[in-house]
This record gives sequence, C-alpha cells and structure tokens, in this order.
Amino acid sequence: MSEVIKSPTFPQLLKNPVHLLAFGFGSGLSPKAPGTAGTVLAVLFYLPLSQLALPWYLLVVALTALLGIYLCGKTARDLGVHDHPGIVWDEFVGFWLAMAALPATWCWIAAGFVLFRIFDIAKPWPIGWCDKRVHGGTGIMLDDLLAGIYSWIILFAAYQFF
Repeated sequence: MSEVIKSPTFPQLLKNPVHLLAFGFGSGLSPKAPGTAGTVLAVLFYLPLSQLALPWYLLVVALTALLGIYLCGKTARDLGVHDHPGIVWDEFVGFWLAMAALPATWCWIAAGFVLFRIFDIAKPWPIGWCDKRVHGGTGIMLDDLLAGIYSWIILFAAYQFF
C-alpha cells in the first residue's frame, strides 16, 4: 500500500511517473491556481501537437483522456484526496480538446485558454453535476472534457462564422 501524501513535493513526484504525469510534470504544484498553471503548460505541449493531421490529433487526445482516467484516479487514491487541486492532467486534455480543428495561432490559443478556464472554474450544468456525482479517475477527467467540449463549440462556431 502506498504512503498517503496530501501535498507532494517535486522530488516525490519524480519518484512516481504516474503522479508526475497527473501533476502535469509539476505544474500542479503551483501554490496559486494549479489548474491555470497546468493549462499554461498544456499550451506548450499543444503547439507541437497542433501540427498533427486532425485524425492523429484526435487519436492523441482520446488516448491521453483514457490514460488520464488511470493517472488521475491512481494519484487521487494514493493521495487520499478525490480530485486533488494539483492533479492537472485533466486540464491538459480538456484544453487540447477545446483546441481541436482550430488554427494554432496565439489569438485562438488565448481564446481557447480563457474559455476553457471559465468553463472549468464556473462548471455550468452538466459539468458541475458530473463533478459532484461521478467519482474516481473518470469523474476527474469528465468535468474537464466537458469544459473542453463547451469551449470547442463556442470556438469552432466563432471560427466558422468569423
């Protein structure tokens, strides 16, 4: 059985690759707004990811979402805290979903970042409902995937009409 660690340090994350990924390579250790810090790092990973053809991009997003169910669930269990604020892998994947099929320009990235953070923080229905009722790794991932979908709908509509 793993030792329960409520507030891991970067050296502790380095010892456990599952926790390191769930904590967004350490970005989730930010003392203020770890979800925002995780999303900032997600932008850096998005830049090369955005160069993939759309089917490959969507495959990577789907695989990282499935991987995230395991990473986030295992890390939450090990920490003894459901959806610990430092678990930000879900922010990575949610942001990447929000940016699907959109231009990788700073204007669109900034719009995607802002919209995704608004939906992730405000949690309008059904995001908030899922956040409270779906547990484990699936629950941790689901609310951010929904925030990514809400963001994508607005961004893609704007892209199509403007």
